[in-house]
Amino acid sequence: MFDSINKIKISEKSTYLVRQLKGQTGLTPNILARFAFCHSLNIPGIPTSEEYDSDGMEFNRYTITGQHDLIMMTLLAQRLEDDGLGEKDANEQFRLHICRGIMEIWPRVYSLLDLQNLLQLEVIS
Repeated sequence: MFDSINKIKISEKSTYLVRQLKGQTGLTPNILARFAFCHSLNIPGIPTSEEYDSDGMEFNRYTITGQHDLIMMTLLAQRLEDDGLGEKDANEQFRLHICRGIMEIWPRVYSLLDLQNLLQLEVIS
């Protein structure tokens, strides 16, 4: 599914913030990007390219998705369908959801415990 998604280049600001989050939580950027992607999927509205440049760090898709690739791509496919977008939008929307998610979690997470609490709130919602 979505074989065209290979490399994801996040925004310069997202790169800066993910490095800050790494220092605060001890989690690697790929794990933080995974969490950010999932967090963004819960936010209404379609993230747009105008909001996020692509001048930051680059990830391989499988570095982010790991053993959860099928689940994450299925979530992306569902979100694309819900938003009225097609497979041609998959790569960009994957990138944009990561960027938006990082921007959203950054002001709320100061430690690993904060990230855990945020996750628990999302599971309950």
